[in-house]
Amino acid sequence: MTYSLEDLLHLMNRLRDPQYGCPWDIKQTYATIVPHTLEEAYEVADAIERGDFDHLQGELGDLLFQVVYYSQLAREEGRFEFDGVVDSITRKLIRRHPHVFPTGDIYAPLDIPRLNEEQVKQRWEEIKAEERAQKSSAPEQLSLLDDVPTALPALSRSAKLQKRAGQVGFDWPDALPVLDKVREELDEVLEAMSENDPEAVADEIGDLLFSVVNLARHLKVDPETALRGANNKFERRFRFIEQALRDTLRPIEDCTLEELDALWGEAKRQEKNVPSCG
Repeated sequence: MTYSLEDLLHLMNRLRDPQYGCPWDIKQTYATIVPHTLEEAYEVADAIERGDFDHLQGELGDLLFQVVYYSQLAREEGRFEFDGVVDSITRKLIRRHPHVFPTGDIYAPLDIPRLNEEQVKQRWEEIKAEERAQKSSAPEQLSLLDDVPTALPALSRSAKLQKRAGQVGFDWPDALPVLDKVREELDEVLEAMSENDPEAVADEIGDLLFSVVNLARHLKVDPETALRGANNKFERRFRFIEQALRDTLRPIEDCTLEELDALWGEAKRQEKNVPSCG
């Protein structure tokens, strides 16, 4: 037997039943579910990055359940239901892909006239502008940045803000001047450090990170993915150090920085001999 989406919706309804449901699920709200949603989204990303496709199906199911959960809460409050979620995303995707659905009919023949690449890009920007205008309660104060979610991870939000500003020409022409900007911001961090001003140091480090994100964007590198990769690399190499010391029965606390750095170098050398490690 294979369960269907309808079965999942029924299960969700049972979990939230005021009399017979699960006590934990009954007391949840939109706000309490958000951390779980973020965690599940990252677990999907992690499974993909590790190539763990055996578990990807399960992780996607966990993420889908988050959508079902919010829809159940909204249904109980008479706001909308899961079918409305499906309808809204389907309508949005049809609207945003006029080069695929020029007539607006999802089941139209495939051999209808198409837009060229430049027309697709132009139409996309027009559609996004229209959607921002519809969401704004004060059209005269409409900003290109209005629909960049504040809840995004900081690196991802920086990249989106910069990309959005770049659409109207507020951008560096290529990566080299951005690299100069990174050096400039680093000098300003050093200056703040020399003045022993903690608030200025924090401010300048923020500017430095923002500039590094800009450099990554110009080099076609997703900063969030790049930093996750760096985190994984650090963790992998540090675990190597821990294991090497366990093998010699030596506590890590007894090692000097030079000794730990030597083991770090050994971890790097070993990785070079394993293509999958990069």
